[in-house]
Amino acid sequence: MNALGSTAPDVVVIGAGVVGTAVAFFAARRGLSVTIVDRGAPASGTSSSGEGNVLISDKELGPELELARYSLDVWRDDLAEFAHLWEFEAKGGIIVASRESSLASLERLVASQRAHGITVERLDGAALREAEPEVTPHALGAAYYPDDCQVQPMLVAAHLARMAREHGADLVTGATVTGLLRRDGAVRGVRTTAGDLHCGAVVNAAGPWAAEIAALAGVRLPVEPRRGFVLVTEPLPPTVRHKVYAAEYVDNVGSSDAGLQASAVVEGTPGGTVLIGSTRERVGFDRTPSAEALQVLARNAVALFPFLADVRALRHYHGFRPYSPDHLPAIGPDPRAPGLWHACGHEGAGIGLSVGTGKLLAAALAGEMTDLRLDPFAPQRFDDDGGR
Repeated sequence: MNALGSTAPDVVVIGAGVVGTAVAFFAARRGLSVTIVDRGAPASGTSSSGEGNVLISDKELGPELELARYSLDVWRDDLAEFAHLWEFEAKGGIIVASRESSLASLERLVASQRAHGITVERLDGAALREAEPEVTPHALGAAYYPDDCQVQPMLVAAHLARMAREHGADLVTGATVTGLLRRDGAVRGVRTTAGDLHCGAVVNAAGPWAAEIAALAGVRLPVEPRRGFVLVTEPLPPTVRHKVYAAEYVDNVGSSDAGLQASAVVEGTPGGTVLIGSTRERVGFDRTPSAEALQVLARNAVALFPFLADVRALRHYHGFRPYSPDHLPAIGPDPRAPGLWHACGHEGAGIGLSVGTGKLLAAALAGEMTDLRLDPFAPQRFDDDGGR
């Protein structure tokens, strides 16, 4: 028996955000016994401060795009019957270019994605304004991605946690992980403020705190917090029909600059509010509200949708994306610490990639072949080349 009062599960998942609960759900559905451990409630960390992006459009060619396509299939197929629970919207995304340089970059992105089977439609000015009548008249061109979607991330984590429990998983909240337990040199449990919990494998799904968990095992995982702000408007009649963002957003996603970066991302919600993002900056876990970041958000949003100049912002929120230096998550077993697995480092794509990550990792934990190779996401790759 464990100190927490249960028999030793096959898997302990550290973190009850969207990634951790996705791992737990798919693992439990495969018949593995699972316990989720979190110092807070489900979605009380990074998952509570995102926009709910499920995007194909902002992914460069490579492993992340393949994971995004796979995850989209999981959202639409494996989890289709639950879509209403987390407000899944297949609204499509539109990237808008208002500068010649941005238009050239967008055209290159569209050409490369099309060549690899991504569905994308170029929009001229007339077609753009038909799709989004309130968009800026200064737009030079745009691209429409019908596969871009949106979910409510806190609902995702809450329902996946509940569904995992319906498949036999346990959820332990209010328990901070303070150490990892070893047996015969392998990680075989966690030490928490609520007691010890022995298990067969430990999954590190601690988001921007993942490096701290890895350090408990004596391994390096360079995942850092990257702060982002979101503005929320007063409820409006349906006005913004798609997820709409400026072409500069794609460059910001792929940037490693630690300073403040901001590009307009605007979308409506089923409740009528409009979400306005996005900023990125590496300032550690500094939670101090940034007037500069919020001003830039508002200015960029008005530039993209001028009608927003007369709309009130009711509130803002911010959180920390788990940044990885090569912009790829760490997914899979860590050979440097046998028994430790990782599912972290997704940065701003974590909501969209969560369910694909969960399904892949559950298969690997069960000793089965995964639908995608996990090699590009190997946690030890940073020891090999310091991050690409």
